[in-house]
Amino acid sequence: MTARHAATEFLVPARADLMAAREEWLNSLKNARRLSHNTLEAYERDTRQFLHFLTGHLGGPPSLRDVSALRVADLRSFLASRRNGGAGARTLGRGLAGIRSLLRHLEKRGLANAAGAGAMRAPRQPKSLPKPLGLIDAKRVVDAGEQLAAEPWIAARNAAVLTLLYGCGLRISEALGLDGGDLTDSDARSIAVKGKGGKTRLVPLLPVIHRAVEAYRRLCPYDLAPGTPLFRGAKGGALQPAIIQREMQNLRSGLGLPDTATPHALRHSFATHLLARGGDLRTIQELLGHASLSTTQIYTGVDTDRLLEIYDNAHPRA
Repeated sequence: MTARHAATEFLVPARADLMAAREEWLNSLKNARRLSHNTLEAYERDTRQFLHFLTGHLGGPPSLRDVSALRVADLRSFLASRRNGGAGARTLGRGLAGIRSLLRHLEKRGLANAAGAGAMRAPRQPKSLPKPLGLIDAKRVVDAGEQLAAEPWIAARNAAVLTLLYGCGLRISEALGLDGGDLTDSDARSIAVKGKGGKTRLVPLLPVIHRAVEAYRRLCPYDLAPGTPLFRGAKGGALQPAIIQREMQNLRSGLGLPDTATPHALRHSFATHLLARGGDLRTIQELLGHASLSTTQIYTGVDTDRLLEIYDNAHPRA
């Protein structure tokens, strides 16, 4: 049992046989399927909530036998209870996905029947398009001269991180996960980045990225040796995402940007601006590290919306 799971197991109301089977499932997701840390936590939490519901629904902690006898009506009752508690369609859909995964794991071992969960339709998801920044605003955000930090090395650090998000399409966790030995060769044309699920991909490096990182290295008061974090907090520890998110919030106020201007919006901007300049979806999929092309295709909707906005604003009869 992992330390994280051990800290929460006493909160899970279930019989010993179901507890053991659920723990085996969680370990298989981590070790065999190599799901991301956030996905693992979400599945652990969603199934824990499901077992809490079953305890009240069945009149006692559920066992493997109880789970095996679940009907579609029981699952619908769970989703209804979560909806009444304020859960939205995305949360409900993810919760159902976690339950399905657990039941299928048990079914493979002859311990349950996953047909009921498989037959259920996930709640209809609201259509939500990414909200990228415009080209000019994206350039202002990553400009070191626009940074609001009092200390020059912190302003250079922020600019370097944000340049990586926009210039490479990195997730904030990927940028902050870089090592002090990374990005030392100013002639390097690409870098290997470890993304979700431990999957590694190559992303190209523009000269502006090298310049931003070199400026940060030159000013940083800490030793950025290989084996240590590249990006540091004010006291020298590894830079935390919340600090960059807070700095981005300050930039929003200082530059008059909308609330949708977040660090992740720079990744959206990377993809959208590439697509607008003729980039093909397959290439953008590889650059972003998306497992499925359908995930990348959402940016075609963003581009279409932008074209319609330009049409509405520019056409004399619009």
